[in-house]
Amino acid sequence: MTSYNKDYYAVIMAGGVGSRFWPLSTAKYPKQFHDMLGIGETLLQSTFNRLRNVVPHENILILSNEAYNDIIKEQLPKIKQEQIILEPAMRNTAPCILLAAMKIKKKNPNAVMIVAPSDHFINDEDAFVADINLAFEAAIKEDILITLGIKPTFPNTGYGYIKYEQEEGKDLQKVEVFTEKPTLRNAKKYLEEGNYVWNAGIFIWKASFITDSFDAHLPEMFKLFNEGEKVLNTSKEEKFVAETYPKAQNISIDYAIMEKSDSVYVIPASFKWSDLGTWGSLHEELPKDRNDNAVVKAQLMHEDATGNMIYTHNSKVVVVDGLKDYIIVDDKDVLLIVPKEKEQDIKEIRNKVMEKFDESLG
Repeated sequence: MTSYNKDYYAVIMAGGVGSRFWPLSTAKYPKQFHDMLGIGETLLQSTFNRLRNVVPHENILILSNEAYNDIIKEQLPKIKQEQIILEPAMRNTAPCILLAAMKIKKKNPNAVMIVAPSDHFINDEDAFVADINLAFEAAIKEDILITLGIKPTFPNTGYGYIKYEQEEGKDLQKVEVFTEKPTLRNAKKYLEEGNYVWNAGIFIWKASFITDSFDAHLPEMFKLFNEGEKVLNTSKEEKFVAETYPKAQNISIDYAIMEKSDSVYVIPASFKWSDLGTWGSLHEELPKDRNDNAVVKAQLMHEDATGNMIYTHNSKVVVVDGLKDYIIVDDKDVLLIVPKEKEQDIKEIRNKVMEKFDESLG
């Protein structure tokens, strides 16, 4: 039986819409609640089960939108309602992380916490657990903010990067700078220099230190939430959050805290990772047939068809002839057939469909 540290907490961020995975992912039922990989569990369930290897079950909180409360309870039936933190308004990552940290700190002043997205693919659970335990142990010892960076495998222009001071023999490296999504030229340069990692949006810190960091770097937001510190984790919390949350600045944790603090460290992760941001990235992670076709749920019959990503909502027979590098998604109400090279246009296609047809399709 696993022995858990009761001071360890996890916050899973599950509020995104995942519009590049349309038509499967919709505002009413986003990608984190789907079995994207065809493995019998949704991305949210996979993330929860992964974190349960490090953090006590009852110490895992889900941050999401009010609209998804019932879906979360259905997919994670063992968690209590108090473990679900609902945002009454759409904001970026800073306000919800601050609220979660303040709730955790009030419950346990010694808490250390991990913040992780709900929709990432991590193939090596053991390596993930080892890295997270390393980060937790470091965060307990010092007042530092830790992020997990992913060692780049190719010059990706779709991710932000983290540059760090390279010190031999150290697990934690001091962060020099966070960078925006680079040009291809800069991404190649980062790869050559060797001290850049992809920003995966996974953070570890003391609950008390991240709230202190808000007080130092974003005092107006800290003050806004701190006025309700007495009602957090009580029956009066919901009313306070409903009134206060919409007033919070719409800003990411990177801009609000990580880029301003001089106490930020990165652990270059030892596991393979994908943020599963597009149908093409899903194709890369799935097993393929000898013609490089990746199939989820469908029964494929093909002639002269290579490199395709095929997803159906049930085990439908799909016949493909003469298509190369296409995304084929058959949802209940929409059939999408788009070249993989145009996968970034899917968000725009979705918007056009919503304008022309029923909004329920979006």
